[in-house]
Amino acid sequence: MATVDEVRNEIRVAVGRYEREVSSAFTKEALAAICEAVNYDINQNNFPPKPEMRAGILWKIGAVDENVPTDADRPFRKSELEAIAEYLDES
Repeated sequence: MATVDEVRNEIRVAVGRYEREVSSAFTKEALAAICEAVNYDINQNNFPPKPEMRAGILWKIGAVDENVPTDADRPFRKSELEAIAEYLDES
């Protein structure tokens, strides 16, 4: 079973970002790359807040029924990361 850090790195690689040696949540740039990969349209020149991007990603992959940024005001949970990784693998 993969760790949270391993799943994050799998997602980073899938969207053309680099793996991280240390544990860290996604940067705005990494979230923007994930948004692009799941076809969630954002302004690439002026990134929206992280909760907005996280909520949009979860909505686009079908993990949630509604795009509600206040429900995503924390880093992704492991199950959410696994759902994102699975979506990216299938795309």
